[in-house]
Amino acid sequence: MTHDPLYHLSPVWSHMTKIRMERGEGSYIYDVNGQRYIDFTCGIGVTNTGHSHPRIVKAVQEQAAKLIHGQITIVIPEMAIKLAEALNEVTPDPIDCFFFSNSGAEATEGAVKLARQATKRTNIVTMQGSFHGRTAQAMAMTNSKTSYRVGYQPLPAGVFVAPFPYSYYFGWDEDETVDFCIKQFKQMLKTQTAPEETAAVVIEPVLGEGGYVPAPARYLQELRDICSEHGIMFIADEVQTGFGRTGHFWAFEHAGIVPDIIIMAKGLGSGMPISGVGASRALMEKWPTGSHGGTYGGGAIQTAAALETVRIMQDEHLPQRAEELGEYLMKGLKDLQAEFPVIGDVRGRGLMIGVEFSDENRYPDKATTKAVLAECVNRHLLLLICGYGEHVIRWVPPLTVTREQIDDALKIFGEALAIATSVGETASA
Repeated sequence: MTHDPLYHLSPVWSHMTKIRMERGEGSYIYDVNGQRYIDFTCGIGVTNTGHSHPRIVKAVQEQAAKLIHGQITIVIPEMAIKLAEALNEVTPDPIDCFFFSNSGAEATEGAVKLARQATKRTNIVTMQGSFHGRTAQAMAMTNSKTSYRVGYQPLPAGVFVAPFPYSYYFGWDEDETVDFCIKQFKQMLKTQTAPEETAAVVIEPVLGEGGYVPAPARYLQELRDICSEHGIMFIADEVQTGFGRTGHFWAFEHAGIVPDIIIMAKGLGSGMPISGVGASRALMEKWPTGSHGGTYGGGAIQTAAALETVRIMQDEHLPQRAEELGEYLMKGLKDLQAEFPVIGDVRGRGLMIGVEFSDENRYPDKATTKAVLAECVNRHLLLLICGYGEHVIRWVPPLTVTREQIDDALKIFGEALAIATSVGETASA
């Protein structure tokens, strides 16, 4: 007999905190004792509309009273049709056709299967620092940290890795970094995977787990041109960046490009498990009927929540709010950077901002990062860590956040920095 309340939960899950969450509202969560926390994690970029947005709650409740599950290869839930129509409104031409599944990893695997069927090629190129999921194919494409892959080899073959334009890491300016990474990419097509065997390039327009690093617009534009030249599918992994997070509905819009395939999840359902693959109808028709599917994809409740999410994004102008409030948050974080030199870089787009902790040689400072996070949690502010060295704190507030809530979070973050750095100085002395 055990008294550990987590005993019956698999220990394979890591836990940033032991907070037992009871409910959420907007930018706040409340534990079982009624303690309130500012939640700037959004469940890793999921609750873009805030916790339990009244319109999402209503949509889910109304749909649950009508139909909970209708399997889309047997019957077609009406909400799945409506969601596809709504997504067509917010995706650029020629993307007008959608496949639904449950998670980002599933959507990633679906996008790869589509690209391989459409091109009749085998190989996939991903980026250094990428994260695409934890299922076998998605794990083979993930290289943000070895901990996601260790012990699971061999993984699916045919995956090649190109350098991502991470200027702070390289220690170069943006143009020098882009030039280097494009040159390396072109060399890879001559030395590792020939264009005629390369089905797709999969890229996060802003690295997620890899450190919240935005890809420069010129890099994405030149990469798009290379893909077009060689008939390689350009796949934008918008799992974490989509649905207004970066100040546009899609992060690739910052570069003025259009991918061949979009992977979407997280913010799509405001907390309901749903993901999607978007492409042109002409491309989707190259995916043989019955060669891909799933039991729950396109389910009634999930698509009802996702449809309402899209409508809220439009009605409440959440992408525009993310751009405006992201600038406000960025300024506040840069002010703290000027005060605390342990912050090596502050970067991001919209309300997707990374704060990188490093020493004078730009090596990761994991200890300070974890100390700052712990002090934030002690002060009831929830943030997340990412980066290959676990040295980046990511800011992912809901897009419904207010300036006052940002001010509260910045105040706590400043206090945490002061405590964590003073402790570090005392220990080193």
